Amino acid sequence: MQVTPPILSVTPNRALVDEKFKVLVENLPPGCPVTVRSLHRSEDEDDWEAYGHYVSDHRGIVSVSEDLSFGGTYTGKEPMALLWSMRPVPGSRPGLRLRKQNVCTPMVVNISVHSGHEGFRDRAPLASAVTERWYMAPGVQRIDINEQGVRGTLFIPPGPGPFPGLLDLWGGGGGLVEYRAALLASHGYVSLALNYLLLNQESANVFTYFETAFNIIKDHPQVIPDRVGILGLSLGSLVALSLVAYSTVIKPRCVVCISCNHFYPPGSTFMSQFADLSSQFSKVRVDEDDNLIWKYAALEFIADPSKTVEVGRINCPMLLVNGCDDQSWPSVETAEEIARMMREVGKEHLLSRLAYPGSGHLIEPPFLPHFRATNFIIRNIKQKVKYLWGGQTKPHSDAQEDSWRKILSFLQLHLCCAPSLKAKL
Repeated sequence: MQVTPPILSVTPNRALVDEKFKVLVENLPPGCPVTVRSLHRSEDEDDWEAYGHYVSDHRGIVSVSEDLSFGGTYTGKEPMALLWSMRPVPGSRPGLRLRKQNVCTPMVVNISVHSGHEGFRDRAPLASAVTERWYMAPGVQRIDINEQGVRGTLFIPPGPGPFPGLLDLWGGGGGLVEYRAALLASHGYVSLALNYLLLNQESANVFTYFETAFNIIKDHPQVIPDRVGILGLSLGSLVALSLVAYSTVIKPRCVVCISCNHFYPPGSTFMSQFADLSSQFSKVRVDEDDNLIWKYAALEFIADPSKTVEVGRINCPMLLVNGCDDQSWPSVETAEEIARMMREVGKEHLLSRLAYPGSGHLIEPPFLPHFRATNFIIRNIKQKVKYLWGGQTKPHSDAQEDSWRKILSFLQLHLCCAPSLKAKL
C-alpha cells in the first residue's frame, strides 16, 4: 500500500527556453506504470500537452532524463520531449501553432505524474510541479522602436556592454515576432526584431527602411559598430541576402539564413514575391489532408538565374541552415545553388551549410514544438489556407537543438571579441 505520496521535481524550475531541465519522480512503488505529462495553456487560450509512459525502477524512481518512455507523444530516452513533442489536446481547433507573444512573461508549463498508462487524463495527478520557461533573462531590456519610420523591438543584454548586434528578420507570416530576438539578447547580443511586412513600397524605399534599421543597431551606444550581423528565416533570409548583396550601406560582419530563399526577380520588392508566388497558385500541390505544398511551384522560380540574388557579390561569412523535408520552399536546392554561385567567384570559403534530414521549414530555437502543418494567411490575396511546412517531430526537434547550438557558435566566432557569458535564470 502506498503510504508516502510521490514527489515530482523539475530542475531548474525556472530557465531559459533553450536550457535543459530534469524531471524526476520519486517515492513510487517499484515497477509502477505511470504517465508523466506536460500541459501548457497558450496565450491564445489553447491547451497543449505532451506525455510519456514510464515504469518506475526498483527504487521507485522515474527519471525522464535517463529512463525510456514506452509510448505517448514520444518514445525512448528523451529528456526534453515533454516540451518539443507538445501538441494541441484532443478536440482542439485544427492548424494551431504555438508562438510566444509577450516575451516579458514566461511560458508556464505544468508537469504532472498520473497512475497507469491508459486513460490517465481521467485520473487526478499523483503529484505535479510548475516550471517557467523564459525568453528574456533577468536584466534584458525591451525597448519599443518607432523612429525614422522603422518599427520593431530592441533587446539589450544586461551588463555594461558594448555588445555585438543582430538584425532579426522573420518570414512571410508578417507581424512583429520578438521571441528569438529576446533569446539572442539573453545570449549577449543587442537584437532588433524588425517589423517589415507592413511595407508596400518600391524597392529603393524598402532598402532605405532596412538600412535605417541596421544603422539603429550599429549606432547604438551599447553596440560594437563593426560587429553587427543579420539573422533571417524564410522570407527574412531573402531580405538578408538581398541587403548584403546590393546595399551600399549595410555591411554586416556575418549572416545566418534559415530555410534560405534567394528568389528576387529584377525590379521586384521583397513584398511583391507574394504576388509572384500567387500567380503560380495553379502549380501548388495539395497533400491528402488538403495542406498546400509550395515547394514544387517555387522550384520553377529558382531555376531562372536572372530571378535570384547575385550572392557572388557577398563578402562576409554566411551560415545556411535548412531542413531536407522542407515542403514550403526548396531551401536545400537553394543552398546548393548559392554554393555553386559562391564557388564560381572563389568565395565558397565564406559559406557554411547545415542540412537536416527529416526537418521541415520552421527551424526555431530548441525544445519548441514541431509544426508540420498550420493555418496560414496568404497576405496579398488575404486567403486562409492550411500550409505544409514539413518535417517529422523527432528529427525536426533534434535539428532545432543542434542548429541553435551551431548558430550561437557561428555568431560567437564572427561577432564576439571574447567568449560570451551566457545569461542564466
